[in-house]
Amino acid sequence: MIPEEIQLIIDDAEEKMKEAAGFCKKELSHIRAGKATTSLLDGIKVNYYGSQTPLNQLASVAAPEARLLVVQPFDKSAMEDIEKAIMSSGLGLNPNNDGSIIRIPLPMLSEERRIELVKHAKEVGEKARISIRNTRRDANDEVKKTVQDESLPEDSRFEAEEEIQKLTDKFIGLVDEMLETKEKEIMTV
Repeated sequence: MIPEEIQLIIDDAEEKMKEAAGFCKKELSHIRAGKATTSLLDGIKVNYYGSQTPLNQLASVAAPEARLLVVQPFDKSAMEDIEKAIMSSGLGLNPNNDGSIIRIPLPMLSEERRIELVKHAKEVGEKARISIRNTRRDANDEVKKTVQDESLPEDSRFEAEEEIQKLTDKFIGLVDEMLETKEKEIMTV
């Protein structure tokens, strides 16, 4: 039986590991694969009347075809700003503005570019793994300190460390799974 003070530490560690895995998932969704997905444009901010506004608040984004994204601004006066934001996003996209909607054709990815994207995805995954392992270390240190300060039985420390390790393995496995899926997605022609 794990004492309540230590269970709180474990719950906190689990929450932080969940955040790291969520961050990884969000970052991987921004990496372009072969097919058009609306999440590709999620991180783009548009300079709209002097403030940085997320693109999805200024326009509807759709992927009607596998190699095409369509952006339809709610306010036609924001078209140029949206176009500039997409071009300067670093995604290598060239939007075509026809006056009412913006079409973004997605070119085929070269082999070198696919390898670069996989490398970037692995870096994102490694950051998430490091964050999860740091959370494990911090939680274990906190458990040791709590056991010492509260004069709790040493067995509860070992039990808690085992529980924290299980959480670490679970979330690192989740990150690895996401990476594997993303790598397949990128490398599929």
